[in-house]
Amino acid sequence: MFLHGHGRQSTSIDDLGLDILVYEILIRLPAKGVGRSKCVCKEWLSFLSTRHFAMMHCRHISTSYNQKFIAIGSRLCSVFPLSCEDSGPLLNSRILLPFEAPWNKVNILTSFEGLLCVCFRNTGKLVIWNPLTRAFKEVSSSNSRGLYKPKSDAIGLYVDKTDDYKLLHIKRRRGRMWVHVYSSMFDSWHKITFANKLRCWRGKPIWSNGTFCKGVLYFLVNFFIENKGVMLFGFDVESERFRLKTFPRFPHAYYDGNLVVVHKELHMFVTHGLPNWTVDLWRMEGESWVKLWVFPRIQPPINLSCSITHFTSTGRG
Repeated sequence: MFLHGHGRQSTSIDDLGLDILVYEILIRLPAKGVGRSKCVCKEWLSFLSTRHFAMMHCRHISTSYNQKFIAIGSRLCSVFPLSCEDSGPLLNSRILLPFEAPWNKVNILTSFEGLLCVCFRNTGKLVIWNPLTRAFKEVSSSNSRGLYKPKSDAIGLYVDKTDDYKLLHIKRRRGRMWVHVYSSMFDSWHKITFANKLRCWRGKPIWSNGTFCKGVLYFLVNFFIENKGVMLFGFDVESERFRLKTFPRFPHAYYDGNLVVVHKELHMFVTHGLPNWTVDLWRMEGESWVKLWVFPRIQPPINLSCSITHFTSTGRG
């Protein structure tokens, strides 16, 4: 295989160097292309099969121009491309659900770098699923770890410095709270023992699912039932410690937030201003928040219970 230049001697691919080959060519291939490339030689098979390359490839193809969303129905899973610039009809591909579960009992809880955490509503079991490869792993164990209860529990996917993809499960039952972490590398759970020492976690707050950014898994905790407003907690994935983070101050009694990651920075949409709700966009800088944008009011006024779940930007606006 050769690359040809105008007026230049033919250059072997061996002359490109490993960095150019990996970071400029192989990492840009679709998944099927990577699979075919493994047949070139033993060296390529060995490198392309490593977790390091898999993570680099996943992070490259998950950029904003290659976003997709999934709709589950009738045992078929429809995958749609997400394009902010194309107003034409959405063309979708279909894949079969790889696990045995009624399609109307499958809930997608959260996603991270192409992986989905799925819950079966009829059993509460949790599954980590890669729709691209159709591989999945049921993480629920015989001692009830990994059994999810809607409106009580919270979930977060993240990766640590050893490239181990992990699942954090916040579990609440009868006023008590437990936190467990599942390791995909070791296929095992361990318990975060200090969680119940935080008094403000008791009661009936509503937890968001986690949003991972720069080594921290962030959760919004809504205490409206107890008239305590909204709090932001961060779980440091290396120290495995929770910390209370700052939240933008509002003079209004009722407000809510939705966390998103834009260009590798943590952002938050905040709805506030009863009865005429407005939406602000904030960005976290250090330990504080900076307001970036105030969106025009929507007519009719939006409901506080609405959820902004995804945001993409081309960098031009």
